[in-house]
Amino acid sequence: MDELALRLLQGITSITWQSLVMIAVAGLLFYLAIVHDYEPLLLLPIGAGALLANLPLSPLLGEDGMLTILYTAGVGNELFPLLIFIGIGALTDFSPLLSNPRMVLLGAAGQFGIFGTLLAALALGFSREEAASIGIIGAIDGPTSIYVSSLLAPQLLGPITVAAYSYMSLVPVIMPPVIRALTTPAERRIRMEYVSRPISRRTRILFPIVTTIVVGVLVPFAIPLIGMLMLGNLMRESGVVERLTNTSSRELANIVTLFLGLAIGSTMEGTRFLQPATLAILALGILAFVLDTAAGLLFGKFLNLLSRGRFNPIIGAAGISAFPMAARVVQKLAHDEDFENFILMHAMGANAAGQVASVVAGGVVLALMGR
Repeated sequence: MDELALRLLQGITSITWQSLVMIAVAGLLFYLAIVHDYEPLLLLPIGAGALLANLPLSPLLGEDGMLTILYTAGVGNELFPLLIFIGIGALTDFSPLLSNPRMVLLGAAGQFGIFGTLLAALALGFSREEAASIGIIGAIDGPTSIYVSSLLAPQLLGPITVAAYSYMSLVPVIMPPVIRALTTPAERRIRMEYVSRPISRRTRILFPIVTTIVVGVLVPFAIPLIGMLMLGNLMRESGVVERLTNTSSRELANIVTLFLGLAIGSTMEGTRFLQPATLAILALGILAFVLDTAAGLLFGKFLNLLSRGRFNPIIGAAGISAFPMAARVVQKLAHDEDFENFILMHAMGANAAGQVASVVAGGVVLALMGR
């Protein structure tokens, strides 16, 4: 009886203020996921991982603990993010981009926040690897952020992932003020005719193959990311491996997302997570998002100038990887100004380009860091 009481007392006395704060953070993640539906597929498992990791004397974090095994097997070797990219590719329709290839320019412009935030992080005293990992939040792409930061700064993986996925879910909140600040109502009312061009099956199949080859040759460090993304898309467009396509985009993606969330949550131990650097990362994440949106809008204004006022510049804000949420936000703002203005398909093209560009940007960052 005394031994049982001693063990109970040991658990209670092992509780620290840091663990209590992180348990509250886990509760906040549960709240955002369940009540507000903010990226619930990942925020809920991350919250569960954080809760389990901060309970006193948790055996799940031991050498043979489940959370440790999940982290080593899927995050430490970048396996889980790459498997998720297969599922993303299997779910993505690139036909709006293929119908309007010039939208790839907007996808490139939408990655400016990565490099602007990298410079800001360096100015705040972060190391090169840490700054690059923080900057990749500007990809607005959770798997890319996880992949790059797990290679360059695994000690920052928890706050970077939470920032990346939280801000992805806040696209409808963060983007509209920036768009309204940098565009006029007249610009948002510009109508653009959309002519649907039939995309042949051959073109759909060749796109992922050619993209993988071109990007792989130009940016070898992006091969894992672009290769898995385009593999999923090739399976989708080929039409001959429907079972693999469905499994990759459903069962496999769901299982891997669960394991990935738990593994990332396990890195959010109070003593490591509750540092001034965490607040800086959250602030820099917002900066990255704002810079991405602003750069896309400014490039959209440039295209508007070249087209003599026929291009709606707010389409540039959709050139990020938050697909298809960013495109829908752009369409809503155009609709608010003119209820007959339909620019969704143009925005979807820019959004699809942003997905590819964010992967390429991740490879460029790794190349700059010599990884």
